[in-house]
Amino acid sequence: MTVKTLQDLLAEGVEGRGVLVRSDLNVPLDDNGQITDPGRIIASVPTIQALVEAGAKVVVMAHLGRPKGEPDPKFSLAPVATKLAELLGRNVQLAGDVVGYDALSRSEGLTDGDVLLLENVRFDARETSKDDAERAKLAAAYVELVGDDGAFVSDGFGVVHRKQASVYDVAQVLPHYAGTLVAAEVEVLQKLTQDPARPYAVVLGGSKVSDKLAVIEALAPKVDTLVIGGGMCFTFLAAQGISVGSSLLQEEMIDTCKSLLERFGDVLHLPVDIVAADKFAADAESKTVASTEIPDGWMGLDIGPESVSRFAALLTEAETVFWNGPMGVFEFEKFADGTRGVAEAIVTATGKGAFTVVGGGDSAAAVRTLGLPDDGFSHISTGGGASLEYLEGKELPGISVLEG
Repeated sequence: MTVKTLQDLLAEGVEGRGVLVRSDLNVPLDDNGQITDPGRIIASVPTIQALVEAGAKVVVMAHLGRPKGEPDPKFSLAPVATKLAELLGRNVQLAGDVVGYDALSRSEGLTDGDVLLLENVRFDARETSKDDAERAKLAAAYVELVGDDGAFVSDGFGVVHRKQASVYDVAQVLPHYAGTLVAAEVEVLQKLTQDPARPYAVVLGGSKVSDKLAVIEALAPKVDTLVIGGGMCFTFLAAQGISVGSSLLQEEMIDTCKSLLERFGDVLHLPVDIVAADKFAADAESKTVASTEIPDGWMGLDIGPESVSRFAALLTEAETVFWNGPMGVFEFEKFADGTRGVAEAIVTATGKGAFTVVGGGDSAAAVRTLGLPDDGFSHISTGGGASLEYLEGKELPGISVLEG
């Protein structure tokens, strides 16, 4: 990636300058508005901290959830501001708006080393607009917050696959730099795509085949092992003529899965046993059955122990592993063993010297929920969707704009 980095900006000097930082602070909240996994906030701290210590006036842009282009208290960044302040060890102001009167007045009052977090950028419909002119107007308002001698640091890897005002358009106006997080993520993904060490194993889970189809098509010809788990495995099983009971099934994808199995049957690996349940609930009655014997009316909520054993045998011998998507409904303890077992196998591979990457999203959440060590993996990505699109070979607007 031939772009300027945070280190280049620091070398140029930021003392007294306003710096816009696009971070990915889109963390999960519980029903009480409490953060359940601060991983993305923690990952965003190093770039902000470095700018603060160098005397910049830091204005952070971020989103939370999917508000509909207008303020919604449920998606306020207030809890994020509190957590960020705790991690930075300093006050973090939260603007009451995105680029309105409060954001502008607060930005004008910043002194060297201060941090201002704008309210959820998706409270402004222009942020995600498909209209280039609308996004450009919002980008100009962002730039006004830091002044003509300001700079832009892109550090939200989880959004670089989006052509949005705070990700793409700001970089067309201000001198732009890749933050620590974005630079590290791209370096890792390049390592996965440019002559990876072999055997190369990929583990894909999650609910829908359609969400992972493009990455399966892109990676299956390039890897030695491609393990399929999670809800998506049932469409593959159905493509083999197996009855999957009331398990999650994308009937419109069955023919596609048949084609994938015909073309890549030598590298695709499906579960041989399933933990089935009589309902989708933490306290459901459950039993382990062969994948060919899921009872009518029952649904598969996890892969079984024999599948874990077989997958682990492949993964522990791999030299490169990429994992995206849980093997089951790990949020329910009764159905977490498949995800835990596969994750532990990847940890073992790491310990043997393999290069292992957790592809963000639910996989990263599972690592923390299940109490697995972060340092048991070579890298835990903060951007599931961005990671997948990069591996699919798609251009990421938030990366390509930095190269200009």
